[in-house]
Amino acid sequence: MTYRKAEIRPFRSEDEALLFGLASLARGADERTLAVLEEETVFVAEVEGAAAGYVALDLGEEGCRVDQLFVSPEHEAEGVGRQLIEFAEGYAIFRGARALRVVVEGGNERAESFYRGRGFVPVGEGLFELVLPQR
Repeated sequence: MTYRKAEIRPFRSEDEALLFGLASLARGADERTLAVLEEETVFVAEVEGAAAGYVALDLGEEGCRVDQLFVSPEHEAEGVGRQLIEFAEGYAIFRGARALRVVVEGGNERAESFYRGRGFVPVGEGLFELVLPQR
């Protein structure tokens, strides 16, 4: 793995088409992807000025949930996903969330391993949670 430092910044409206394309490469984007980009809190990871991935957070009453996390195939295994999830964790702590949750599709062992490696534990069918320190 070649680690590459990503610059993480808030989503801008001009990012929408590019991130929709990124989601399409990763798993196939649809109307829900557009709704997430338009309605949720989204942060973009850039490597050398180009979008390398994004994380979309749903800041609900029950805490903070990672709705989408995508990394461009050309930036996989460079630490971009880890940097995005660590940023999401810090943001959730800042917002006062007690936990950060993520839903993993059944059978996606790669995603399960990724989240378990970052301290997330299963709390339900396909649901993983990371208990956050309180500020």
